[in-house]
Amino acid sequence: MVLNYIFIAFFLIAFVIATVRLVFFGDIDVFPAIIDSTFSSAKTGFEISLGLTGVLSLWLGIMKVGEKGGVVSVLARCLSPFFTRLFPSIPKGHPVTGTIFMNIAANMLGLDNAATPMGLKAMKELQELNSDKECASNAMIMFLVLNTSGLTLIPVSIMVYRAQLGAANPTDIFVPILLATFFSTLAGIIATAAYQKINLFNRILLLALVVMATLVAGVIWAFAVMSQETMDIISKTVANVVLMTIIVLFFFAGMLKKVNVYDAFIEGAKDGFRTAVTIIPYLIAILVAIGVFRASGAMDWLIDGVAWGVACLGIDTDFVGALPTALMKPLSGSGARGMMVDAMTQYGADSFVGRLASVFQGSTDTTFYILAVYFGSVGIRRTRHAVACGLAADLSGIIAAIVICYLFFG
Repeated sequence: MVLNYIFIAFFLIAFVIATVRLVFFGDIDVFPAIIDSTFSSAKTGFEISLGLTGVLSLWLGIMKVGEKGGVVSVLARCLSPFFTRLFPSIPKGHPVTGTIFMNIAANMLGLDNAATPMGLKAMKELQELNSDKECASNAMIMFLVLNTSGLTLIPVSIMVYRAQLGAANPTDIFVPILLATFFSTLAGIIATAAYQKINLFNRILLLALVVMATLVAGVIWAFAVMSQETMDIISKTVANVVLMTIIVLFFFAGMLKKVNVYDAFIEGAKDGFRTAVTIIPYLIAILVAIGVFRASGAMDWLIDGVAWGVACLGIDTDFVGALPTALMKPLSGSGARGMMVDAMTQYGADSFVGRLASVFQGSTDTTFYILAVYFGSVGIRRTRHAVACGLAADLSGIIAAIVICYLFFG
């Protein structure tokens, strides 16, 4: 229901602003631009889905081998003490906890091609536990918020963009991004737990948060003493070694269990293909709405309004130039990436705005894209508090990014 209102709102706001631009400013190009954006966004949505088809077929095939080989079940049993408290509606030792963990781990390592298929598989398994097939369950919402908060340990792609645009030290945003995304994830967990009445002061949950904070601190310390070249090499090597190790481990476990690995892979790959086809309408719908919103000039007006309000309050406005990246990130990953590159091009990669735009890009994930793809893949129509909690994580990440960048670069 929330997505329905958001979908309609994007079109209505775009129409009103485009009409104002046409009638009062004589901008005859605004409506053609909006219509062009509907076609280009629909094409982009289909191309993304087409690209996902191969990746989903590959990884859901591998996951099926791991499932039949018993690896996912073993992982689920090991994680049960933590997950039964954060996801109390999931039965103890259920295989979905292993899939959820692998999705989160892939996200943290920046392995997007592996994270999405694992996330879609986890959502499908959560749907099997869901009593109301059209309404998001508590476990689904907590899982989705963990994805939208965008916890990433190694933001390799952002550092690469900074290097290409001439940053003197492309890795200087590493610690700020890690801190901002950590606060975003923490806020998302707290907001969702508040809605679902989950006790976060449980000893095991507190221990898990301490371990997570320690891990973040350890990564910060380790990378702080490395050069950019060393950091790039290690991050890429670790990510790919982990990925290949998972594949080999799953296949080896399948062989030990005397599973027909090839047949199991094909079975999972067929599920991946069906899933990719299922999400096409949902993905096209949300991308077209976002494209219309951007083409109408609504995003520019929003930024100008924020700048005016901040100036009236007497607050420093240096951060406003980077806000397009922050406001675009929940809507479109590629759009936010374009905004980040534009900010670094316009203001300089080593400027405050250029650095803040980079931290915005790494602090959260594409909330509405993830909502459309993950919930769309299992036919969820009523999202309950998923949007509110996802946006709470986004807002926390934005505020944390601004504060942290003023501390580091202000």
